[in-house]
Amino acid sequence: MLLYSSAMALDRFNRNIHYLRISLTDMCNLRCVYCMPEDMTFRPREEILQDEELLRLVRVFARMGFDKFRLTGGEPTLRENLTALVRGMRDTPGVRELAMTTNGITLKQLARPLKDAGLDRLNISIDTLNPDKFRRLTRWGRIEDVWAGLEASKRAGLPIKINAVIVRGQNDREDAVDLARLTFDHPWQIRYIEVMPMGRVSDFQKSAIVPEDELRATISEALGPMDLLDGGKLDGEARMFRLKNAQGSLGFISAVSKPFCAGCNRARLTADGRLLLCLLRDKEFNLMPHLRNGATDEDLMEMIEDNIWHKPWGHGLAQDIRPTRNMSEIGG
Repeated sequence: MLLYSSAMALDRFNRNIHYLRISLTDMCNLRCVYCMPEDMTFRPREEILQDEELLRLVRVFARMGFDKFRLTGGEPTLRENLTALVRGMRDTPGVRELAMTTNGITLKQLARPLKDAGLDRLNISIDTLNPDKFRRLTRWGRIEDVWAGLEASKRAGLPIKINAVIVRGQNDREDAVDLARLTFDHPWQIRYIEVMPMGRVSDFQKSAIVPEDELRATISEALGPMDLLDGGKLDGEARMFRLKNAQGSLGFISAVSKPFCAGCNRARLTADGRLLLCLLRDKEFNLMPHLRNGATDEDLMEMIEDNIWHKPWGHGLAQDIRPTRNMSEIGG
């Protein structure tokens, strides 16, 4: 018997959990210094959710009231059969919004096919506009490839947000200002994300956190004051501001300095089939063996709802709780 309404997945704090972030792969074509070690190894294909398994889980989650889905990685554009997966998800009853977070490197080729398959919008990760620094932060990347992907996405008609993970001593001053300056000429949302301590690079990350107030002061000193938008209401995870005379906006995702756990509405599905209820906690439930050993959709729904009911209140960073997985293994 299902414990809760199949039209709405509630946790014990009465939060409606209806947003699923799906990691399509743990692989990536970059090695960003805040995300993973350079010698990262990835899971063999048979340990990753297969296409039919992934689409089945999307149908199950949609039946439970999940209506917002985001595709992540690793780097999601490395997933085989990506456009067919997007089309299959788009055609699933109940899926209201389908977005993707990507480093943008392959979008020059994929933006139009993804739009045609039914993708609604993109978040593109750009931590700096400086070519040398971009290569240093990503270890392998070329900003020119990302910018070409961004332009291709514009031509395809995909709405764009730009994500920047801010790392102290790396991109927390002139690079952050340069990104904010883009909003004067483009109707984009630039989203600044506080780095979070995770996995094998958690010690580096902890020392690299730049609190939101400090970052906003740096940008305002260079570009002028910014106005708070929507009375401080979050846009997803971001607190929104706008510089005077800017077309676009600035969003600050500050999970460390200004946690937003009370309004959390999301769960995560890792590439290897594990349900994760908090990005920064290790507790997870492995759906893979049940998928592969005869569980019905109703069985899966009951397992998922039971785990959602026990979703933790907050991430526990104040108690120095840190997950052991790297960000690329979770899906961001």
